[in-house]
Amino acid sequence: METLIQELEIKRRLLQECKKVLNLQIKAAKEAMEDAQQSAKDSQGDMMGDLESFRESCQIQRDMYARQLDELMTTMAMLRWINATKVNIKVSPGAVVRTELHNYFIGTSICEIKLEEDSYYAVSAMSPLYKAMAGKATGETFTFRDREYKILQVY
Repeated sequence: METLIQELEIKRRLLQECKKVLNLQIKAAKEAMEDAQQSAKDSQGDMMGDLESFRESCQIQRDMYARQLDELMTTMAMLRWINATKVNIKVSPGAVVRTELHNYFIGTSICEIKLEEDSYYAVSAMSPLYKAMAGKATGETFTFRDREYKILQVY
């Protein structure tokens, strides 16, 4: 097991990586939204029937990307509340959780993050997996999808 300084560095890097991936997703959603808006504007001068439905389709796409962008911005706001210098005693947002099978970072469901030789799964505090382990401490167990997990460490 790591020392406190190493643990907090791991947590800081995991949070930083989540923010980095989320920023890329935000950028992609903004660009897709702007592209859909521009496509609709580019067809403004043409009034043929098919182009009208094309503009409507572009507007629907733009709205979909706008909702996606709003969700991503909300997720980013939640990540900003995570304190990477806080040691978590129980599983809660911002915690790093080590089990005998996987390592988790409770922040947002983004992806698997690799730091040196270890992998961590970024998990949202809204996910069923988080709900199964929430409030548990080192040494306790939780069950998820008919499998029991032992928590080796929480920080």
